[in-house]
Amino acid sequence: MHVVFLLTACVSIAAVALICAYLLGNGIPTIGEIGLGNFFGKVWKPSKDLYGIFPMIVGSIYVTAGAILIGVPIGLLTAVYLARFCPKGLYRVVKPAVDLMAGIPSIVYGLFGYLFFNIFLGWSYTILGGALTLAIMILPLIMRTTEEALIAVPDLYREGSFGLGAGKLRTVFRIVLPSAVPGILAGVILAVGRIVGETAALLYPAGTATTVADGLMSSGRTLAVHMYALLNEGLYMDQAYATAVVLLVVVIGINALSGLIAKKVGVKD
Repeated sequence: MHVVFLLTACVSIAAVALICAYLLGNGIPTIGEIGLGNFFGKVWKPSKDLYGIFPMIVGSIYVTAGAILIGVPIGLLTAVYLARFCPKGLYRVVKPAVDLMAGIPSIVYGLFGYLFFNIFLGWSYTILGGALTLAIMILPLIMRTTEEALIAVPDLYREGSFGLGAGKLRTVFRIVLPSAVPGILAGVILAVGRIVGETAALLYPAGTATTVADGLMSSGRTLAVHMYALLNEGLYMDQAYATAVVLLVVVIGINALSGLIAKKVGVKD
C-alpha cells in the first residue's frame, strides 16, 4: 500500500507539472511576441494587433471581490446557525438542501442569474449580476467547510467559556469561531479558486464585453471567460494560451497568499 500511495501521489504531481509545462511552453512565447505593454494593455482589438487583457483582469477582480464580500458573510453566519443554534428538525431539512445546492451544475446558476438579474430585475449584463450569481454558487462550499470547522473545535473550549459565565452567543463568536478560523480560511481559498476559474456561471449574467468595466453595473469578462471565448472562436489560440498563463499565475499567487495567511492565523491561535 505504501508503494500504491506513492505512485498515486507521483501521478498527481506529474499531471499538474505537465499541465503547467504545457501552458507555460505555449503561452510565454506568445506573451513575448505580443509584448508585455501590448498584452497587459487596456485595448482588445485583434484587428489592429492590440491584445490587451487589462479589462479582463479588472473584471476578474470585480467579480471575485464582489462574490467573496457577499457570499462569505452570509455563508459564515448561516453555518454558525446550523452548527450551534439550528433545531434538529429544521437541520434535517436544510442540510440536504445545502448538499443539493453544492451538486447543481454551474451553468444552471448562470441561467438563474440571467433570468433573475438580467431579465426579471432588468439589469442586463452587469458585473454585479455575475458577482451575485457566484456568491450564491459558493454558499454551499462556505457553509459546509465552516460548519465542519466549527464542529471540529473541542467541546472543552465551550465548556470552559460556559464555566466562566459567558453566554452561548458570546462563546460562539469569541471562543469557537476564532478557533475555527484556519478551517474557515480553507473554505474561502477553495471558493476563491472556483470563482477565478468559473466560466459557465458568468457567460449569461455578466456578459463578455472586452472594455474596462466602468462599475458594477457595466458588462465585463473575466480571464476565464476570455480564455473560453478565444478557444470557442478558434481564431486566437496563442492568445488563449497566454491568457491561461496569466490565470495560472493568479491562481498560484492567490493560493500561496492564502496559505501564508492561514499559517499565520494558525500559529497565532
